[in-house]
Amino acid sequence: MVKFKLGILGSGQLGRMTVQAASNYGISCHIFAPNAENSPAGQICNSVTNAEYTDEKKLKHFYNMVDAVVCEFENVPVLALQIAPRNLLTSPGTKALATAQNRLNEKETARLLGIPTAPFWKITSIGDLANAMDLSNGKAILKTAKFGYDGKGQIRTQSGAKIESLWQKINTDLAILETLIDFKKEISILIARDVAGKTAIFPPTINYHEDGILLHSTAPAILPSRIIETGNSYAKLLADYLEVVGLLAIEFFLTKENTLIFNEIAPRPHNSFHWTIEGCKTSQFHQLVRSVSGLPLGDVSIDGVWHMKNILGQKVAEISSGYKHAGKYVHEYGKLKAKKNRKMGHVTWKE
Repeated sequence: MVKFKLGILGSGQLGRMTVQAASNYGISCHIFAPNAENSPAGQICNSVTNAEYTDEKKLKHFYNMVDAVVCEFENVPVLALQIAPRNLLTSPGTKALATAQNRLNEKETARLLGIPTAPFWKITSIGDLANAMDLSNGKAILKTAKFGYDGKGQIRTQSGAKIESLWQKINTDLAILETLIDFKKEISILIARDVAGKTAIFPPTINYHEDGILLHSTAPAILPSRIIETGNSYAKLLADYLEVVGLLAIEFFLTKENTLIFNEIAPRPHNSFHWTIEGCKTSQFHQLVRSVSGLPLGDVSIDGVWHMKNILGQKVAEISSGYKHAGKYVHEYGKLKAKKNRKMGHVTWKE
């Protein structure tokens, strides 16, 4: 293809795996992030810009050097995309990015589109929280509206809890209280969408968490076809409404009654689909590159049953042990320091 340079806002492991995928198409990448050079993505990238996401001068210079831009994580300031030249393709787009940065916006968008959610309430004061706790009438979860991931910014609670203590602990001026869903499985669906609105949906994944952190994913999820079709239709609704270019992951709760309840979105590559690197004909990272570079979306069919396990900082030795098994695929992220619950790599294998 014609020489193409991809800009990536963010420099973590998702950026690293995007760089690796882009290289298969002869596409070079440019990373823009604070401390980019020693980052997982910066270590293997062609060129980097070390700067804050609010540095408009350096952002504009960066945009002049690339042909398209993707966001590696959803907390890139929306302004960073808004100041990009109009003729520059930015992924996932400002509408999707802004929605994913606020849990209230996510839930309200799902509700607007007719996608079932848990009952939820906007919380801006201790009075709001007291009223919502009365209405929730049982177990609930209090979350910050912004900047939560891997279980951070969340408190499980129930009727009779001390409201003042909860409000002090969540420590925010905007939160959301959600009724806790009694579900049997959590599943995720990933859709790719290009500039023309064409889409491809990956086989669904079943996820297993501990303390709010994804530990293990299995795909394809063995579910009744009705559930898969419903989940895929919700994914298409959301991707089209949010005008996504690139990837959109949606997490759902599957209830005991076999209904899907919307949880949250991520308009980027998703941890639960890392198995696609070996398990799909076109991985999520290849699909992201294709969607923004003018290449057609690829085949997402899967051969067999695949597993993905995250390797966290307290169990980093499992990376080395993974190399001892010929049937396992080890991915190290190049992070310089292991910390508790920090994702240091992942291992995939086929049943």
